[in-house]
Amino acid sequence: MKYNILLVSDYPIAEVMGGAVRVLYEQSTCLAERGHFVNILTREENFNKGYSKINSVKEWKYKTDSSNPLSFLISTLLNSRKLFEFVTERYSFDHIIFYQPFSAYGVLRSKKCNNVNKIYSCFSFSFEEFRSRNDKPHGIIKKITFELESLIRKKWEAKVLNKSENVIALSQFTEDKLRDVYSIPKEKIRLIPGGVDLNRFRPLKEKLAIRKQLKVPTGKIVLFCVRNLVQRMGLENLINALKIVIKNAPDIYLIIGGEGSLKDELISLTRNLDVKEYIKFVGFIPDEQLPDYYGMADLFVLPTKELEGFGLVTLEAMASGLPVVGTPVGGTKEILGNFDPSFLFKGTDSNSIAELILKNYLLIKQNPEKWKQISYQCRNFVEGNYSWGKNIDSLEELFEKTTNN
Repeated sequence: MKYNILLVSDYPIAEVMGGAVRVLYEQSTCLAERGHFVNILTREENFNKGYSKINSVKEWKYKTDSSNPLSFLISTLLNSRKLFEFVTERYSFDHIIFYQPFSAYGVLRSKKCNNVNKIYSCFSFSFEEFRSRNDKPHGIIKKITFELESLIRKKWEAKVLNKSENVIALSQFTEDKLRDVYSIPKEKIRLIPGGVDLNRFRPLKEKLAIRKQLKVPTGKIVLFCVRNLVQRMGLENLINALKIVIKNAPDIYLIIGGEGSLKDELISLTRNLDVKEYIKFVGFIPDEQLPDYYGMADLFVLPTKELEGFGLVTLEAMASGLPVVGTPVGGTKEILGNFDPSFLFKGTDSNSIAELILKNYLLIKQNPEKWKQISYQCRNFVEGNYSWGKNIDSLEELFEKTTNN
């Protein structure tokens, strides 16, 4: 059965940045490819303004006033509702999927959504992301504003979660948090893991050629990490770990991709630790270049400290035949735990990270055939357990059950 589906997001799919927007992009385009009528309601971001169409997915965008936090919240609330009512005058929808709480809260204020099946797709909690990405400010007014915005995010998210008939969690970690933090009943939650594009992310044979193209040393054991450069990602622990590792692995080299508020601080740390020659910051990596970066590396490192709701980069790396070592945090613990728990660090600290990096470095150097076998196992594991096809199958099953009800 084909459905009319509205996806409500705070970010447009043209700016694929971060896991939540990746899920939005893949789900919207895959659903459209299967013959469903798919629309997206979102806010304008940077160059991405007005109405657009991507792979037969229609995207409607409302304006916001970002001059201050209050005007942003009010304009989001009013304009998302106004746009929703404008779109629903033209189309009727069988299902609405919410991806973040801001646009969703505006839509929920319209009576036109009362009789539509509503699903919330939860990757992480908005108020936790906000607190993690922003340092607590100084000054009483700024502190009050910070706490107020955090509280509003939590209240709005709770409202959207409670008004949704079903909530999708990408990991058991997220499901448990939904029950603990928001008291969402277990029977309301559907565990549907994320996926990976198995055609885009696949093992590449031209590793040395790709390294030359990307200006990466060809005679090194290359570690790769791509993250937003913010506090929760634990990149300072990775850099401190590298200081320990190079004592026994002088030919190791770390590539860090991504942008964020900690970039200057992290670069200064490499200078202070005297490891600058072992690390290269490559900045934001365009989506089309990501497969090459996975393909040129020997080991992917995920040093996240907190709030790793699922970890799409883990799947992208493994689908590319690139083994991953990661901290035992959130979804990473589930993915690597199901693959091989020995690829999990004992903790999030630098010593734990350094110990396992060095162990795998020695395996790469001393037994390359064994490492090649592990690479094949990574690819096979992802093929057998994670794909957007499986994700969409589960989503369509949920549509069918809720439609029948």
